[in-house]
Amino acid sequence: MTARLFVTLTLVLGAVALGELIAPGGRRLYDDVAQMVVGGLAAWVCLVAARGRVGVQRHWRLLAAIGLAGWAVERLWWAVQDVVDPGRPGTSVGFLILPLCLFIGLLGAVHTRPRPVPTSARRDQLALVLDSVLITGSLLAFCWSVLPVHVLKPATGTVWVAVAYPIADLLLLTIVVLLLATRPDSRAGRRPLYLIGLAIISFGVTDTYRLMVLGAGPLTQLQSAGHLFGPAFILLAATSPALNGQAQEISPQRDWLHLLLPYVPVTATGVVIGISTGAGNRLTPFEAYLGWLGLGLVVARQMFTIVDNTVLLDRVSEGQQRLHHQAYHDSLTGLANRAMFRERLVLALDAHRHREQPLAVLFADLDDFKLINDSFGHAMGDRVLRAIADRTIACVGPDDLVARLGGDEFAVLLDPSSAGEAEEIGHRILAELREPFLIDGHAIGVGASIGLVVPDDGEPLSADTLLRRADAAMYSSKRRGKGALARYAGSNDGGPHADLPHLLAQALAGGSPAASGFEVHYQPIVRFSDGVTVAFEALVRWTDPVAGTVHPDVFVTVAERTGLVVAIDDFVLDQACADIAVLESTYGRPIDVHVNVSAARLGQDGLEETVFAALARHEVPPGRLIVEITETRRIPDLPKAAAVAAALRSHGVRVALDDFGSGFNALAQLHSLPVDIVKLDSTLTDVDIAPDRAGAVCRSILAICAELDVVVVAEGIETIERATALAELGCPLGQGYLFGQPGPLARLTGPAKIPAQPAPLESQNLGR
Repeated sequence: MTARLFVTLTLVLGAVALGELIAPGGRRLYDDVAQMVVGGLAAWVCLVAARGRVGVQRHWRLLAAIGLAGWAVERLWWAVQDVVDPGRPGTSVGFLILPLCLFIGLLGAVHTRPRPVPTSARRDQLALVLDSVLITGSLLAFCWSVLPVHVLKPATGTVWVAVAYPIADLLLLTIVVLLLATRPDSRAGRRPLYLIGLAIISFGVTDTYRLMVLGAGPLTQLQSAGHLFGPAFILLAATSPALNGQAQEISPQRDWLHLLLPYVPVTATGVVIGISTGAGNRLTPFEAYLGWLGLGLVVARQMFTIVDNTVLLDRVSEGQQRLHHQAYHDSLTGLANRAMFRERLVLALDAHRHREQPLAVLFADLDDFKLINDSFGHAMGDRVLRAIADRTIACVGPDDLVARLGGDEFAVLLDPSSAGEAEEIGHRILAELREPFLIDGHAIGVGASIGLVVPDDGEPLSADTLLRRADAAMYSSKRRGKGALARYAGSNDGGPHADLPHLLAQALAGGSPAASGFEVHYQPIVRFSDGVTVAFEALVRWTDPVAGTVHPDVFVTVAERTGLVVAIDDFVLDQACADIAVLESTYGRPIDVHVNVSAARLGQDGLEETVFAALARHEVPPGRLIVEITETRRIPDLPKAAAVAAALRSHGVRVALDDFGSGFNALAQLHSLPVDIVKLDSTLTDVDIAPDRAGAVCRSILAICAELDVVVVAEGIETIERATALAELGCPLGQGYLFGQPGPLARLTGPAKIPAQPAPLESQNLGR
């Protein structure tokens, strides 16, 4: 670009210098011919440059080519007139075609150089024209007021054409300045505008000279040089490289500049005219005309500003509404979120307390929803949640509020008119959710447990207390077997409707969990070949003074959701390490102990230190401890979890995958995690019932684990037939009710043998 600029300016200056050597009589013909050549060359270059571009970049180059071509043709006609009629007038309307084309082309820059505050492109173009005309008119009025009258020397009736040239140049230059000053763009994008601005200045200087000496003969070569430099700068602008720079950062100050800049010359002109009239000078008709024109343009511009402000306020209002919706609604389902539900619940409680309006709350928790995420992926889980939201809304009235409180928890705040039908609505929701969801050819079943709270009249309850009661009633439903509705009927938050999260937090807050009803039970792991007990799994149990005996599935789920599962894991780990010495004394040989650790915790900091501290505190050899990774949660950081497992194994602690084949523990974990033991889930060990399919699966897993030097423990052994079948497949170890139910340490009496009949079953789920 620098080389082209240097060469172009050198050629133009050479043409100017050559013209100075020509006698005054032939200078006019030389000027017209030289300007025709330069204009024609610039038009051809603009046309060629337009072929390689599209959109606005092509459009303005074509317009420049048309304008320059018209300029060159007009110069050709003048060259002919210089020979035929040397005394012809010195102005022509035809030269205005170039500024007209440049005007249209500059308006197209609005599409590529938008304002920092977006508006309609058409309205933006009209505002740009108004601003430019307003500034141009103000500058003209200013010049008319300060310049002496004898500066303009009209000599013919075509003076208005000569005046139109510099006015058009001033208008175009104003547009260029506004575009450069108020609209961000890259350096490469601004270069054509700079060059166009230089071209307009060149034309303007020569056109102003012509107006000032109109009727005094042809201009000198230096005075008319602007008509050579103008097309040359347009030529350089057309050959500018493609836009590849980064746009400048948009600043709010640019929009303030866009609003204030048109009024600066208006204010200055008004001050000058005011001083002039104050000194006793009368306004000329031209000044009065410009004043009224400026006033009209200011009013029109203010109308556009009002429209812009109205649009901006509408967008601010829409943004506030959108932010409010995001703050009070769930982004996945579109339902109300916890914040909105609690706010509406507070208002409903206030109406219940002071106006005795009926109130009822349903609290639903989906049963085993994690299995859907694990089996079909989280994207499918999200679609199921949206479908659940739609079905729940269909089960309630238009004035009832349905909310997603988080994860797989939903709540319904019933309107006073429908609060009396709360149980019916709850059962209706359960019935709808039992119907399978057909998504992408899959029939997906989802169950739910629902807790219902209907406060007594006049009972002073807070929103948090009411939600805790609804939560407690929901967990009561889960303890009854899931998929049911339980109504809160407790007294002082006790009994079967106890507030489990609150009670669990109290039980684990300081002191010994054993003093709050926690204890560790042990279930034996037996070698099939001789029936010898080789290890025990430590399983936590909880009997709360208020809630009574709580099933492990229930309180462990609550602990994981409330972040209390770490305290339970640490308690079981410490107690198991303390009991290893008693177990070895009872059985007369070394005994291993399996301790469950939540999968989510395996990828967190602190597990290694906790394990090593417990081993050192009770002087337990690391080889006696097996850390079992439970399948209740997905491992958040698998590489970090693998590093933690490797660190445990490096100190002698073994690692096991619990419930392998269900939930999250599958071949991916077996491949990624360094483990020593795999515990087959009971759903895969029914080889006595389905010997072909279950046997094939077990043989495959046993073969894989043998290749990896991993020991296999079969869970769910309830019959001698199953134990015999698994032993024949090559499985070395088993665990189940056939060998003994989980029990406290005091009930373990010594070596176990395979009984002739299975022990009575307490539950099909061993928990932790």
